[in-house]
Amino acid sequence: MSDKSEKSNKLKARLPRGLADRGPAEIAATREMIEKIRAVYELYGFEPVETPAIEYTDALGKFLPDQDRPNEGVFSFLDDDEQWLSLRYDLTAPLARYVAENFDTLPKPYRSYRVGNVFRNEKPGPGRFRQFMQFDADTVGSSSPAADAELCMMAADAMEALGIPRGSYVVKIWNRKCLDGVREASGAPIEKTLQVLRAVDKKDRVGLVGVQELLAKGRRDESGDFTKGAELSVAANNFITYSLTPMGVGYSTDQLFPHEVLRTADTAPRKPFEIGEFRSRIMAGLGGRAFPIDLEAGLIELTQIQELVRRAGYTDRIIIDETVVRGLEYYTGPVFEVDLTFPITNDDGKPVRFGSVSAGGRYDGLVSRFRGEPVPATGFSIGVSRLLAALQHLGKVEARAEAGPVVVTVFDKDRIADYQQMVASLRNAGIRAELYLGSGKFGPQMKYADKRNAPCVVIRGSDEKAKGEVTIKDLIVGAELAKLEKGREEHLQKQAEAQRAVPEAQLVEAVRAVLARHKLGPR
Repeated sequence: MSDKSEKSNKLKARLPRGLADRGPAEIAATREMIEKIRAVYELYGFEPVETPAIEYTDALGKFLPDQDRPNEGVFSFLDDDEQWLSLRYDLTAPLARYVAENFDTLPKPYRSYRVGNVFRNEKPGPGRFRQFMQFDADTVGSSSPAADAELCMMAADAMEALGIPRGSYVVKIWNRKCLDGVREASGAPIEKTLQVLRAVDKKDRVGLVGVQELLAKGRRDESGDFTKGAELSVAANNFITYSLTPMGVGYSTDQLFPHEVLRTADTAPRKPFEIGEFRSRIMAGLGGRAFPIDLEAGLIELTQIQELVRRAGYTDRIIIDETVVRGLEYYTGPVFEVDLTFPITNDDGKPVRFGSVSAGGRYDGLVSRFRGEPVPATGFSIGVSRLLAALQHLGKVEARAEAGPVVVTVFDKDRIADYQQMVASLRNAGIRAELYLGSGKFGPQMKYADKRNAPCVVIRGSDEKAKGEVTIKDLIVGAELAKLEKGREEHLQKQAEAQRAVPEAQLVEAVRAVLARHKLGPR
């Protein structure tokens, strides 16, 4: 239904919730960041591929954790041939369809990267958007833990290529098999697996107390919305929370952990993960019961990855962390995320860690849905907007628009063809240029050039035409000039640079000199 005022038939310009417009400055900064990441991916031998934003709904599957949302978090619609179509919610599910459809012609393992917008039918909120950009890299066709380790190394190298210093980020790894093993060991019913995973996945947002509530009857968030819990037994609830952190205390089977104990565990400094300590903790919780097979298999894979990371020299950048959970259902093995560790200030003015900017894992069953045979795969995804915000916070990228085009002003509309010829000569020389096509006089034209972030303007009025000249006005120097005290030597020098007349035949040369002065160059 359109939003119209009672006093007017005009539509109200409005942006739907959970979406955002992007201007030239953000687009330029994003492009700069993406090119640096792309260079790392290609250094590792990955090649680009693109898939459409719309896929058949059954091809995508519904693996999102948002089962309480319409269409389980996916934007879907019925086509005129009675087929359900959906906007992609990530770049991995479409890749699985692409690989399955082109399986016989693709090299295996198949290493590819993709960048594009994805869409989630999520409840909008601070930092939660319905459309956002991801940059993915995947290896399909290799079951080796080396493929998982390599992706983690590539993620670490991408962070450093962007200027994020070592010590300000960490790549954390865990294993979905370990999570399944913990669920089994806790005694939680297998049909509660997804609810358990989704509860644990929210640990960073809601803390151990929130996880406990989600494993019990449920949790009410700050907005008042209630999320129904898994309703596990006390013993199962305690075992799972106990597995997430070395709390230094055992657990009871008849009384939930007090909230104070969980909050203390949440805020205690974390020691480096040790597989031996974790195994001992779980065995103590089992109380003599058999160690779960899935958990053992997951720990073996983590041990192999740990050794590969050590041999490659990434020990200080890639660590094992039992709190890593990815919410998507299709993960089957190692899961990982890139966490930025430097502090930022939250809405309450308190320092908090920036948090995750990239995540992924092994999904050995996704391509197999189409093939009917095992097709191992692993990959990770960078959240482009979130990573850009981190780089801006660190001062590694500026969200400012690139220099705009050279603007050729119009003094006499009867000579528009002459002005167009000047624009064409600049473009033919590889210089971005545009002819002012508005209706304003000289003042508004200069304001327009300023808003366009033009480095200079070309002026040719009747005086210049009579002399066979053009005037080049350097707007960047002009802006600097306005800040200087008049009459001083620097002011006089800048004044000479800000504007000069040259023969018309030297137009291109003069504009190139302005661009070179500001290290812009033709492009």
